[in-house]
Amino acid sequence: MKSLDVVATLEDVPASHLAKGQVGTIVDEFSENFVLDEFTDLDGVAYVLELIPVGKLIELRHSPAMAA
Repeated sequence: MKSLDVVATLEDVPASHLAKGQVGTIVDEFSENFVLDEFTDLDGVAYVLELIPVGKLIELRHSPAMAA
């Protein structure tokens, strides 16, 4: 995963009031295992900026992926 990828949480993050499936954008890569994600409402207002382990996120894709 890299900066500006759109991601969703794979599980709840109670400390940040994030539920499984909430959509955010990676704004910085802190390490191979952690990224800084910004979660915004539909008006673009940020409500959470959270450091999240990569393993707790899934990258969302908006175009067809090649078949494996």
